[in-house]
Formats: sequence, structure tokens, C-alpha cells
Amino acid sequence: MSHKPSVLFVCVHNAGRSQMAAGWLRHLAGDTVEVRSAGSAPAETINPAAVAAMREVGIDITDQTPKLLEYATAESSDVIVTMGCGDACPVFPGKRYEDWKLDDPAGKGVEAVRGIRDDIRTRVQQLLADLAALA
Repeated sequence: MSHKPSVLFVCVHNAGRSQMAAGWLRHLAGDTVEVRSAGSAPAETINPAAVAAMREVGIDITDQTPKLLEYATAESSDVIVTMGCGDACPVFPGKRYEDWKLDDPAGKGVEAVRGIRDDIRTRVQQLLADLAALA
């Protein structure tokens, strides 16, 4: 990719998994990647257990808010990572798609969310390595 790649993380509520993934990517990639996140049915606020789990590793996601997945956002993203949004995620030819099978942190305490957070970090690190190989 000759430009700064954009990555869109999508889950249903845009309150847990996609917010943690976006937080990790911002933290690990700095300004080398445009980071986006959205949900097919966004929640009112970010999951407090996700906020607490990310805070434990020094990443603050409290300034983020759940956003509705918009067609234009997906269309203009280079990589779309879905996390359980099913048919609500639009598909565009020529985009790179990944579907990450992750437990939903909704309703879980921070103890349960830590494992999801760490799984997401590993996946984000692999995604970054893949993006670097394309550059």
C-alpha cells in the first residue's frame, strides 16, 4: 500500500471488542495506520470492563464512543475486521476482510475480559505485521 492504510474494526455494539482492537492498533501502530471502529447496533457507552482491562495495560479508551457503522466508512477502509456482526457488515470487492472469532465481553467482569484483550493484542500484532509486509 502506497498510502497510510485504514483499518476498520466492526462488532455489534462497538463497545468492547472493536474498541479494544482499535485501542491496541492506535497504541502499537502510532500514526502509521488510520484506525476506525463501528458497530451495526452501537451501544450507548463503552463496556466498563473493556475500559478497565485496557487501562491495566496502559491504554486509555475512555475518550471513544460507540459509532454506527456507515457504508462510506466501510467503503473507504482498506482492511475490515469483523467480530460477530454477521450480515450487517457490508462487503466490498477488493477489500481485505478478517473475521475474528472472539468472545463477547458484554456482561462479563474485567477478569473474563483480560483474556479477550490479550487475544485481541496478538491478532492486532499479526495484522500489523501483515500490513508492513504489504508496504
